Amino acid sequence: MNPPTHAEAVALAMAIAEATAGSAAVCVVCPPTIWLEAVSAAVGDLLEVGAQTMAAEDGGAFTGETSPLMLAGLARWVIVGHSERRQHNGETDEAVGRKVASAVAHGLRPIAAIGERREERRTGATEAVIDRQLRAAIAGLGQIAGSGLVVAYEPVWAIGTGDPASGADAQAAAGQIRGLLREADAAGASEVPILYGGSVTTANAAEFFAETDVDGALVGGASLDPAGFARITQVAAELRG
Repeated sequence: MNPPTHAEAVALAMAIAEATAGSAAVCVVCPPTIWLEAVSAAVGDLLEVGAQTMAAEDGGAFTGETSPLMLAGLARWVIVGHSERRQHNGETDEAVGRKVASAVAHGLRPIAAIGERREERRTGATEAVIDRQLRAAIAGLGQIAGSGLVVAYEPVWAIGTGDPASGADAQAAAGQIRGLLREADAAGASEVPILYGGSVTTANAAEFFAETDVDGALVGGASLDPAGFARITQVAAELRG
């Protein structure tokens, strides 16, 4: 829930747009839903804009939700299954799969977030969690090729803790994700950008982007600093092309 006011949301988006102008990286900002219209109007074609979540349904009695139809013209991207949505809002693997399919059906690019909790990592369940969550996320897609799917690996134990995964950890997860995508659609797997999310900073971004299957980052707190965010995108452009 950042930033808290209309003026701050627009100012932050514009500052990011200016700081990343000319970047070879694809830069997407995902403000709170209430600021989507203002941010989209302010940045125009300078930045890509995404929503932080959406409902799978087109409409109906779902108080407080935002349908994919409501995002038309305001966002081209949408984060689906973020760990905080899973933890605080009870989003299940099945629900995430329905949202991914709905987003694709409505011409939105879903950023499907998956990742294990600390206790799951401690018990050696990381691979099993990734397998289960990714299979569920893509279950409703007829094919991956042309879907616009993005997958974000966000180990929950690393988010906002200042204790990020290592580059090797991120690559192990991203490599597994790429392999599962190939199983589902060999032709489409290479199209899918795989992001790492979890305490990404200017200091450690290069470690992640140097890995073979890590194509970018789902940036959290560091995105509130336009200069720092721009540096991360610069590193992404340099190492990922």
